[in-house]
Amino acid sequence: MPPRIVAVGDNVVDCYPEHARMFPGGNCVNVSVFAARFGADTAYIGAIADDAAGALLRNSLAAEGVDIQRLRTVKGCTAYCVVGNADGDRVFVSSDKGVSEFQPDSEDLDFVSGFDAVHIGASSGLDSHLDTFSGLARLSYDFSIRRDQSHVTSVAPLCYLASFSGGDLTDTEIAELIETSCAAGAEWTLVTRGDRGAILTNAAETWTSSATPTTVVDTLGAGDTFSARVLVGLLRGEDPGSFLADAASAASATCTQLGAFGFGSNLQLPLHTTS
Repeated sequence: MPPRIVAVGDNVVDCYPEHARMFPGGNCVNVSVFAARFGADTAYIGAIADDAAGALLRNSLAAEGVDIQRLRTVKGCTAYCVVGNADGDRVFVSSDKGVSEFQPDSEDLDFVSGFDAVHIGASSGLDSHLDTFSGLARLSYDFSIRRDQSHVTSVAPLCYLASFSGGDLTDTEIAELIETSCAAGAEWTLVTRGDRGAILTNAAETWTSSATPTTVVDTLGAGDTFSARVLVGLLRGEDPGSFLADAASAASATCTQLGAFGFGSNLQLPLHTTS
């Protein structure tokens, strides 16, 4: 049986004004898509608007085989992020959360209880529900760059997989972050480090992965690709050395295109100029 993973929370259309294109994305959307590509049965719970961007998100998730029966469509504007580029590295210019933040209901919780793992990101606005979700399925939580000690020590005890973006950190800072996460109680801790590779630990043992060389077009979605492969590998009981190498290769491939996982469309949103 393939692992079953449900992602709950943020979605966004990543907008590239320079190219007049927009792409479906957001940490939770990306993880649900990439985990499906890696062989998991996945679902996504979130909220989109009744606009072109919302339709792009809905249609791309459906095309990737992600279960969207708990995806809400409401009046308003779908969340978006304006993305710039600095030598291939993403730069977030401005953003609007639109209708993406929502409160899970009892039907959502019942749905989540049927999965092996639930993935939530720091941008989802669902931190007050993490304790509930962690009681229903193994919790995968993406801290992104939210690495303050108070947040890590409060969330890590709930985590099956605690993922961090640490490309801007020194080796010493990464070691301290891993120690904090493990000591707080995270079963697994993952730190992605951009072109320096990644580190995965379960406190008893540590594995490292080198980045796979590639021609970088856009780094957006690479970290989500990596963490999705790690989560699928852990749930399958695979050898960490093997799935980390696979994750590095997949993340490298993500960097060769605009957007996280394809499905680009003509830009159809009125964009604000400030975040």
